[in-house]
Amino acid sequence: MEDNKLKEIIKARETWDQDCYQPSLKQSPERMPRFSTVSDLEIKKLYSPEDIPRADFLRDIGFPNQYPYTRGVQASMYRGRLWTMRMFSGFGSAQDTNQRYKYLLSQGQTGLSVAFHYPTLMGYDSDSPRSRGEVGQCGVAIDTLKDMEMLFEGIPLDKVTTSMTINPPAAILLAMYLALAEKQGVNKKEIGGTIQNDMLKEFIAQKTFMLPPRPSLRLIVDTVEYCTKVVPRWNTISISGYHIREAGSTAVQELAFTLGNAIGYIEAALRRGLAVDDFAPRLSFFLNSHNGLLEEVAKFRAARRLWARLMRDRFKAQNPRSWMFRFHAQTGGSTLTAQQPEVNIARVTLQALAAVLGGTQSLHTNSRDEALSLPTETSATLALRNSGPIVATIANSAVTIDSARLVGRITDVALTGRINLQDASPLDVRFAGRLDLAALHELNSDFTATGVLTADAGLRGTLAAPRITGRAQFQDASFNVADVPNGISKASGVILFTGDRATIQSFRGETGGGRIELTGFAGYEGSRLVFQLRARASEVRIRYPEGVSTVADANLQLTGTAERSTLVRLAEASSPASR
Repeated sequence: MEDNKLKEIIKARETWDQDCYQPSLKQSPERMPRFSTVSDLEIKKLYSPEDIPRADFLRDIGFPNQYPYTRGVQASMYRGRLWTMRMFSGFGSAQDTNQRYKYLLSQGQTGLSVAFHYPTLMGYDSDSPRSRGEVGQCGVAIDTLKDMEMLFEGIPLDKVTTSMTINPPAAILLAMYLALAEKQGVNKKEIGGTIQNDMLKEFIAQKTFMLPPRPSLRLIVDTVEYCTKVVPRWNTISISGYHIREAGSTAVQELAFTLGNAIGYIEAALRRGLAVDDFAPRLSFFLNSHNGLLEEVAKFRAARRLWARLMRDRFKAQNPRSWMFRFHAQTGGSTLTAQQPEVNIARVTLQALAAVLGGTQSLHTNSRDEALSLPTETSATLALRNSGPIVATIANSAVTIDSARLVGRITDVALTGRINLQDASPLDVRFAGRLDLAALHELNSDFTATGVLTADAGLRGTLAAPRITGRAQFQDASFNVADVPNGISKASGVILFTGDRATIQSFRGETGGGRIELTGFAGYEGSRLVFQLRARASEVRIRYPEGVSTVADANLQLTGTAERSTLVRLAEASSPASR
C-alpha cells in the first residue's frame, strides 16, 4: 500500500477512535480488560490495512490453485465439488462396523474412516492378555485378513476412499487392505485412501508407540517408498496436528509441531534417496477444527502458505502438487461436554463451518453424545447433516470459491423455530426460502441436480415421526439420475406436503428427445408406506440390468404398500456401498 494512502487510513482511524469509540465507552464499557483468541493471542478492538501495511496480494494471498495456495488448493473449490464427508467410526467386531459403514454411506457419507480399537493400535491381537478389557471398546478389532474382509464386505474398494487411523502397525494394516483389494479384483493403482502412519506425533501426544523413533521412522519411509512405486493414489502419511491440539496445544503450536514433524519425514525420505517430487504430492495432513472460528480459519489458510513456501524454497520441489497442503479436519473432541449434550450440535456446526471456510478437503463432524459413549445412529446422522447440507446450503458457505473473503453476501434461506434433538422430543421448525438442488448429491451420490427449489414448509412431530406441511416448487431444473442415461432437463414441478403424505401435484421434464410427466402421492399409514404414482413417458431411455431400452409412448401406474422396515432394507441394498 502506498505510504500516503496508509497515512490517510491511520489518521481516519485515530479520528474514529477519538470522536466515536472513546465516547461510546462511557455508556458501554468493554466487557473484559483483555480480549484474546482460544490460543491466548490478544485481539485488538479493530483491524485495518495498517495492520498489514506491506501485504502484497499476489505474493501473500493470490488465487485458488495457485502459489502460495492461501485461498485453496483446487481452482473451483466447493463450487465444483463439496468436501468429502468422512465420519470416523469403528466399534465392536468387523461385522458390527461393516453395518455402520453401510448405514453411513446410505445417509450421504462419501468416504470411510476406520477407528481401530486400542489393541490393534498397539499391535496386539484381541486374545492377548494385554488386550483384556479393551476389545472393541473404542474402535473395531482387526486381528487377521479375515477381519479386514468382513469389515469391507459388500463395499468395493475402487468406489470409496478409506482413511485408516493407524500408526505403529500401519504397514501391516495397509498390506491387509491391499490383499483385500486383490481378492476383489481391484488393481493397486486404482485404490485411493490414507494411512495416518505418523509416528512422531505419537511421541508428542497420543502415545501409541511400539518402537523408538529411529526404527519407527524407517518403517514409515519403507511405506512411502513402496506406495510411491506401487500404490500411487495412496496418501502415505497423514501428518497430524489433531492429537497435539487435543493434548492441550494452542493453534500456533499445533501447526508448528505438525510442520516440524513433516520436515523430519521429508528429510528421512531424502536420505533414503527418494526424489521429493515423487513422494511429496501424496503427503496429507490432519488438523483440529477447534473453538474460535476466525482463529481456526486463519490457521488453515496460514498452513497452506507456510507449506507452499517450505516445499518450494527449502526443499526445492518443482511439482506444484508438492506445494499443496491438502488436509482432513475433525471438529474438536476435547470441546464436547457431557452436560447438555445437545449444545454440542451447535458447537460442532460452528467448528465445521471454520473447517469449510478454511478450505478443508474432507471433514469429520463429532456427534453430540461422544463425551458420553459411542454415538447412536441418530446422533451420527445428525453429525453427518452438520457436515454437509447444513454447512453447505443453509450457511451458504460453498457459494463462492473462497468463502472466507466473502463480504456482504445475504443468504436466501430463513430458518426459524425450535429444535430439541432427541428421538422423542418435539420439533417445531419453519423453512422459508430457496435450496440449491446440488446439495441433494450429498444424500445420494448416484443423483446430481442443478437449479433451485423454493419452499415454504414446516416440520413438526419428532425425529422418529416427523410431519411436514407446506409447498415446494422448482423450475428449469436438471437432474442426472443413474437409470436415465440422458438425464432430465428443463424440469418444473410442485410438491405439496400434508403431514404424512407428499403429493406430486405436477412434474414435467425433458430427457434427450423425449418427455416425462409424473403425478401421484406417497405417504405413511402407521408403519406402512402407501404410494400411487402415474407417469406418462414419451421417447424416454431407461437403463435396465440387461441394457438400455427406449419407452416410445406409455402411460404407467404404480400402486402398492411397503413396510417401513422393508424400505430401510431396500435402501441399504440399493446404496452405492452395497452394489
